[in-house]
Amino acid sequence: MHSTPSRFGLRAIAGVAAAALAMLLGGTAAHAAPAPTSQPAAVVQAQQPAVLPADLGGKKFTIATDTTFAPFEFRDTSSGELVGIDMDILRAIAKDQNFQVDIQSLGFQAALSAVTSGQADGVIAGMSITDERKKIFDFSEPYFESGVQMAISAKDDTIKGYEDLKGKTVVAKSGSEGLAEAQKLSSQYGFTVKALDQSATMYESVKNQSAVAVFDDYPVLAYGIAQGNGLKVVTEKIPGGQYGFAVQKGKNGELLAAFNDGLAKLKSSGEYQKILDQYLNPKAASSGNIFQLAADSWPALSKGLWNTVVITIVAFVIALALGLVFGFMKVSTSRVLRGVATVYVAIFRGTPILVWAFLFYFGLPQLTGVKGDIFWAGVATLALNSGAYLTEIVRGGLQSVDPGQMEASRSLGLGWGKSMQRVVVPQAVKISTPSIINQLVITLKDSSLLLTIGFAELLYQAQQIYAANFRTTEMLIIVGVIYFIVITLLTWLANYVDKKVNK
Repeated sequence: MHSTPSRFGLRAIAGVAAAALAMLLGGTAAHAAPAPTSQPAAVVQAQQPAVLPADLGGKKFTIATDTTFAPFEFRDTSSGELVGIDMDILRAIAKDQNFQVDIQSLGFQAALSAVTSGQADGVIAGMSITDERKKIFDFSEPYFESGVQMAISAKDDTIKGYEDLKGKTVVAKSGSEGLAEAQKLSSQYGFTVKALDQSATMYESVKNQSAVAVFDDYPVLAYGIAQGNGLKVVTEKIPGGQYGFAVQKGKNGELLAAFNDGLAKLKSSGEYQKILDQYLNPKAASSGNIFQLAADSWPALSKGLWNTVVITIVAFVIALALGLVFGFMKVSTSRVLRGVATVYVAIFRGTPILVWAFLFYFGLPQLTGVKGDIFWAGVATLALNSGAYLTEIVRGGLQSVDPGQMEASRSLGLGWGKSMQRVVVPQAVKISTPSIINQLVITLKDSSLLLTIGFAELLYQAQQIYAANFRTTEMLIIVGVIYFIVITLLTWLANYVDKKVNK
């Protein structure tokens, strides 16, 4: 243990931490919704808007949507734009009603949370209108009549109907009408239902035989089969509910009224039917090898890679500062300082990153009434988590230096602060650098978890692509190679700088 004087307080910590931060930077800086009811569509009706449509004067609204629900919303691989039935209807209505939309592709459950937390003004995501959801949301007039079908692997000749599912597992999308229908049929036919978050993931489960069938909305299945998802439909359509645009209950009545008015005009002009025909009668996708897929996907993947690198660097610099401050507090003689640092480390090392991501982006705005920023919510999540681990790395580095070094320095007339700055900290940095580099790599990989709140990092962009073309395995291989190359280069650069600075 270090021999530290009692006057080791906040001011001393701040001064030494600042010096250590400068030295470390020089050595390492380069380096949720209710399930739909099973009531018939005719029973579930949307309520009328509370206000009459009016000119919105170009007002901008934030609209949340799903990420993987083609043909209703998906990302065009050539342009990178969100397209689909929902997106085209929404943009056409916005143009007609004189308002703007900022579309956030979050995932279905996250999109609903964004509306209820005030992060988004409305949601359009192939969302069925149900009595349960009407307790939380105000719905528009229905814009699509849905229905559910069951599909199996195109190579499977053993499943011909529901009666062949006994004792087997099927998959359906969380919170969807397909899930409700599958659960309703499961007791009758004796099969197990597993809920998943993405259409592409469900189809892969059927193809790799972890499930024998998938229940999904008929347009989604038809689109996926046309794109070569390797499935085939084996049942008739079960009449389903109605899709609606939704806002938080009691709020954004003018937006809801504008949507209804614009939808009516789209239908009367014939543009609505043109949009449906474009996506409900899809053309077969052209295939290419994995290298062609990588080349076609690079514009979107490069944007995701840039976002990944930027948020990692910003978060890691903040985490390094936190690690230094709390690391010095951990070796302080003050019980209060040690206690604060210990609590910080225990909280952020003892809870999952995803909990904090959702709390910072959805929870805090709901509690404070202040709209959050997805980038800074992600930075806070990564920085606080990584900072907790860096705290222990710094503490371990400081305590690894021989206490005799401090005693020798003090005997030469140097004060405690100067002794730490010139003798102890340089040795601690050299000891800790490999662990710090490792934590930098971990932070970069952890940034992929931010896709759950809709941050457009590398893996998020890959999901957007394979949600449209259903080439999931190939896209994940491409992303894995990109991560490997980037992390290898980053580690090499960090080690090179470490050798130059700490030689």
